[in-house]
Amino acid sequence: MWLLDSPHLGHKPRVKHLAGRLLKQPARQGVVVAQSRLGQLLCRDCGSPRDRRIGHELLRQAARAGDAQAQRAYAELREGG
Repeated sequence: MWLLDSPHLGHKPRVKHLAGRLLKQPARQGVVVAQSRLGQLLCRDCGSPRDRRIGHELLRQAARAGDAQAQRAYAELREGG
């Protein structure tokens, strides 16, 4: 998702919200990179415990599918609690 990778756009809440909406359907359909990016977004930038749980599960699925970024993020989450 180039929106999240952009140094100027990636930190803006509205851009994160849009990126999350765009990633939601592909993540539900099992697109590993979408699961990874949405999982990271939900775990890192959402205050809701429900969203963090969903993000954790998406990262777990992407990590099991072999996504290296998801594997690192999931390992960090497990170490941190």
